[in-house]
Amino acid sequence: MRRSISLFSFILLGFSCGAQIQTAVQVSVDLSASEGKFTPIYSWFGYDESNYTTTKNGQALLRELHDLSPVPVNIRAHFLLASGDGKPELKWSSTNVYTEDAQGNPVYSWTILDQIFDAYAAAHVRPMVELGFMPKALSSRADPYHIPWPTKPGDVEGWSFPPKDYARWGELVYQVAAHMAQRYGTDVVSSWYWEVWNEPDIFYWHGTQEEYNKLYDFAAAGVKRAIPQARVGGPATTGPVPNGHSAQFLEAFLQHCAKDKSSATGRAIPLDFISFHVKGSPNIVVDHVQMGLNRELDSAATGFDIVRKFPQFEKLPIILSEADPEGCAACSSRKYPHNAYRNGTLYPSYTAVAMKGLFALQDRYQVNLISMLTWAFEFEDQPYFDGFRALSTNGVDKPVINFFRMAGLMTGSRVRVESNGAVPLDDIIKGGVRQQDDVDALATAADHEAAVMLWNYHDNDVPGPSAQIQLTVRDFPSAVHRVLMQHYRIDDTHSNAYTAWKQMGSPQNPAQEQYAQLQASGALQLEESPRWVDLDSGTVKLNFALPRQGVSLVRFSW
Repeated sequence: MRRSISLFSFILLGFSCGAQIQTAVQVSVDLSASEGKFTPIYSWFGYDESNYTTTKNGQALLRELHDLSPVPVNIRAHFLLASGDGKPELKWSSTNVYTEDAQGNPVYSWTILDQIFDAYAAAHVRPMVELGFMPKALSSRADPYHIPWPTKPGDVEGWSFPPKDYARWGELVYQVAAHMAQRYGTDVVSSWYWEVWNEPDIFYWHGTQEEYNKLYDFAAAGVKRAIPQARVGGPATTGPVPNGHSAQFLEAFLQHCAKDKSSATGRAIPLDFISFHVKGSPNIVVDHVQMGLNRELDSAATGFDIVRKFPQFEKLPIILSEADPEGCAACSSRKYPHNAYRNGTLYPSYTAVAMKGLFALQDRYQVNLISMLTWAFEFEDQPYFDGFRALSTNGVDKPVINFFRMAGLMTGSRVRVESNGAVPLDDIIKGGVRQQDDVDALATAADHEAAVMLWNYHDNDVPGPSAQIQLTVRDFPSAVHRVLMQHYRIDDTHSNAYTAWKQMGSPQNPAQEQYAQLQASGALQLEESPRWVDLDSGTVKLNFALPRQGVSLVRFSW
């Protein structure tokens, strides 16, 4: 039920014909009430087209991703082992790392793979090495090897099949890991996460569960032989639902690692982290997009519950190696209208709610969540704001990247937040945010700083009321009497190059001056100038309006 508003507030906030009435919401933050570490689960990104890594815009975006976070940024990409000429397409890349000569002997080529990983090193980001997909010379059903996107129902590609020789697969992985150790140093590559394959429960793997388990055994053995301290894991399955195929696959894989011996070594199977994916499910409802946040959080809860069935694994790091509003980054909203949320403020506000929900589920299930990896990067040589799930378009940042910049300004412990505008987590999991707006916050506190991220979110991409935030932050350190406040904002007029682009007339060939303006509009922007605020008995009180789908970060330092 939507909260009522008093006549006094109605008059105070003002009203004009056709205007939305602002809803008063009280948000209280207690800096002394820690609820656990603020793990930087936001600092993970990925994409299908690994060859975009070396493009001009790809390299620039990698540097931006490094700069938005004080902790290492991890990058995951598909097709690192696929055969081909290294030219990217939508949902396709290749490195040609493995071929065979006329006598059937392995031939390794590092040129393209080195270009990708050298770009990561130059940007000072950390690879999450996804070991996939099957080289043509190793595939047990090689032809047709690659079918350009979009594929048709029934199309099957050769890179998705098991190896015809598992020993050679294991040797390929060993050679890749040994080469990386030699090129970048054993200490460096030991800090990387090495993940075996991607979504083996669907069309990315045309083998059985048992064949995937064997693929994992040989890959893990190959990595460990080259880099004994490497962190190896999987299975990177799709979002689990109770009693569904994906859930059964994840559980069977964990059972294999817990009970079986490695088919590669005959010894215990190494498992240093567990990965699976969680996705929402947006739809078109009448004439607008309606997000499916409930599905993403329900999948996380199901996966965490499965991990808890294995006491020996319950403290292992969990990497949600894709955590997104839906599944296909390369499906533009021009062709797939339900993806129209991607250019504007609905994407960052959704991600804010999802992050808080994932932290809450981690606490509920007592698991070790370290990543909610955003499967979004950039798409080279595509129209401006074409509605791909991307962080930037032709070198212009989209609003969503500013959510990650905000998250990068948060550190320390998560602290208690109470909001009378929040939708309870279990209600979101059950039915999404379809009735009242979710007006809530996530807050952190460290030695000399604190931050409060606030949002006004609704699943439906339709106009709605602003929230009049009455923010109270209490229990600053007793020796502190004055703090510097910075208030960052994502909305239609802040940190939003998409709005600026539309105001220009949506140019596909912007002039130099327009392009510079778009780049400036895409940066994280302040809602007001920084200012000093005096504390009253260790407390700060602020009032401001937050539009629907808007996100604020209020940061204090002293």
